[in-house]
Amino acid sequence: MMLDGKVAVIAGAGPGLGRTLAVLMAREGADVAVAARSADVLDAIAAEVAAEGRAALAVPADVSRPDDVRRLADAVTGRFGRVDVLVNAAFPGSHRRAVLDMDEEHLERWRAAVEIATYGTLLTCRYLAPHMVAAGGGSIVNVTSMSSRTGYAGRSDYAAGKAGVHLLSHCLADELGPSGVRVNCVAPGWIASDVLDDWMRTRAAAEGVTFEEIRARDVAAMALRRIATEEDVARAVIFLASDQARSTTGATLDVNGGQLFT
Repeated sequence: MMLDGKVAVIAGAGPGLGRTLAVLMAREGADVAVAARSADVLDAIAAEVAAEGRAALAVPADVSRPDDVRRLADAVTGRFGRVDVLVNAAFPGSHRRAVLDMDEEHLERWRAAVEIATYGTLLTCRYLAPHMVAAGGGSIVNVTSMSSRTGYAGRSDYAAGKAGVHLLSHCLADELGPSGVRVNCVAPGWIASDVLDDWMRTRAAAEGVTFEEIRARDVAAMALRRIATEEDVARAVIFLASDQARSTTGATLDVNGGQLFT
């Protein structure tokens, strides 16, 4: 039970990685609060946490809005009395648009994407970390991306937002370290999912090859010859959140099967 008795908050808890992380954290002994914009998704995740025998709290919130994040902090501390772990997993989908092709609508989407990723992480840390400082310790884990280490055409919104979180995490690690609060990142590469398979099929059709050929070529570029799963990423987050990583802060743990070495 790596998180036995702890209270964990997952900001940006969606139906994929967020759900997997919430359930695994509950199995590791944590009570879990989940926050995102979709109330229906949150209620379903909270029900799964409760089914694991742990207390659950669902708080609909837009992490890029200060009032929503203050309300999240109040709801969590009002229910549980403390915060031990904060995971920032909110991310916008990339619109895959080259910078020089952006019109006003795409420029606004770019700004919103960076706000969700970087400013949203700043806000949750600003209003939840003080409770960790007051308690003398805690752990913040920010889920970033391999894309924050290397840019790809058409994905500057996603890459810039996640890269901002990396350096924000370094600053916070330095600021909060004396109070016993650790701040780290987990940077996934590709994660096995229907979305990834659809993208591979699109590329296969564009190149006139089969899905199997594209997948085999992509996997061959990974040192471990396998695509990471949601559970692989969640386990890395749980490790950094736990006391087993009590001397680790300001670090980034890559989970990409060896697709990119840093």
